[in-house]
Amino acid sequence: MNSYKDILSKHKGLPGGIIQAYHAIQKEFNYLPEEAIIATAKEFGIPTKDAYEVATFYSYLSTKPRGKNIIRICESAPCHLAGTNEIVATLERELGIRMGDTTPDGKFTLEFTQCIGQCQGTPAITINRKPYVDVTPEKVPTILAEY
Repeated sequence: MNSYKDILSKHKGLPGGIIQAYHAIQKEFNYLPEEAIIATAKEFGIPTKDAYEVATFYSYLSTKPRGKNIIRICESAPCHLAGTNEIVATLERELGIRMGDTTPDGKFTLEFTQCIGQCQGTPAITINRKPYVDVTPEKVPTILAEY
């Protein structure tokens, strides 16, 4: 496992370097540890509050530990009208957690997101960025079994 300090030094000075560094750190650790955000501020020569603002502005970045498999449920209007609430209830029941939480074994995290570009097959979810469309409560156990 790379140190986040090594990751930061690779991205310093690049256009969009902080965002790229945060993506690389999150890929390695599955979230942005507080120490990494503080180190980012130092490495990029910006105030710590600015490094936190970048880390918390984008919904795809997380500052809290997450599970190995990130399940993101689209809550845009088309998905919501097509039954997002039923999918959320089913996922919460199957995994034994609420939205925003991670399973005790660290295997799954449930998160809301805005449009994932799958409006042709609502409701839609992604697991680790892999899209699943036309999701029904009956399909959820089979989808989860893949992970």
